[in-house]
Amino acid sequence: MIEAVLMAVVATVLLYLAMSVKIVRQGYHYTIEHFGRFTAVARPGLNFYPAVFYRVGRRINMMEQVLDIPGQEIITKDNAMVSTDGVVFFQVLDAAKAAYEVSDLYVAILNLVTTNLRTVMGSMDLDETLSKRDEINARLLDVIDHATTPWGVKITRIEIKDIRPPTDIVNSMARQMKAEREKRAAILEAEGLRAAAILKAEGEKQSRILEAEGRREAAYRDAEAREREAEAEAKATQVVSDAIAGGNAQAINYFIAQKYVEAVGQFATSPNAKTILFPVEATQLIGTLGGIGEIAREALDKAGSRPVGIVAMPEQR
Repeated sequence: MIEAVLMAVVATVLLYLAMSVKIVRQGYHYTIEHFGRFTAVARPGLNFYPAVFYRVGRRINMMEQVLDIPGQEIITKDNAMVSTDGVVFFQVLDAAKAAYEVSDLYVAILNLVTTNLRTVMGSMDLDETLSKRDEINARLLDVIDHATTPWGVKITRIEIKDIRPPTDIVNSMARQMKAEREKRAAILEAEGLRAAAILKAEGEKQSRILEAEGRREAAYRDAEAREREAEAEAKATQVVSDAIAGGNAQAINYFIAQKYVEAVGQFATSPNAKTILFPVEATQLIGTLGGIGEIAREALDKAGSRPVGIVAMPEQR
């Protein structure tokens, strides 16, 4: 009988000790309540709290968690209806505050994000909501994180997953984008044609400039050649004039012979002339050439030298 009582007492003690041991898993914190009042936080591992007097209040997940934001219908600043959804990443830093400062942490965070999402996106135009997601995320993160700090929660990230405008607005945006691209293409094509025309005009300008410079250079060369020819003619005339002034009348025959030879050369080179008729006797031309030879001979005698190969032609009758 006594042994049975001792065994019962030992079994009761062992059961009590087993009930008093609290094993907390990694990533969780348990709140410990003493007759309903919070007293401590049991951390991961083996914890001992006397049963009956102490009990586990809340099991708080201390890992980073993800909370889906369901689809919301939001009216933007320019009265466009858009549908949007997103996700919230948060982590509990203080288990006691998360357990006792808010009734339902997940519902509270969800409602807080939903209402502020409507506020932020409702203050923006449709174009801004579609192009400024980073700004929306940053504004939501700042507001929600500040609001959840008393709950011992840290909001790490808020991301807008999708923004869906109505179908008619999507079609209008597609037409607008197409028109904008066609406008850009037309502008680029016009700029290309203008650049091509400018380059073509510049090329023609340079070509005309070079052509004008070529004509100017050719004219300058022609003028210089005529000037040299005139100087030579003037010098020849001066020499003949000096010879005439010196008493040699035959010097005048130089010019007569020169013009005579030029006239005969024009007759000879004419494409229509098959027969050449001299208006004067050929002996007159020969006599003139003889006079030219006489002038040359006198000029060389004055210079004190007589070149080989110059033979005066005798006058024929």
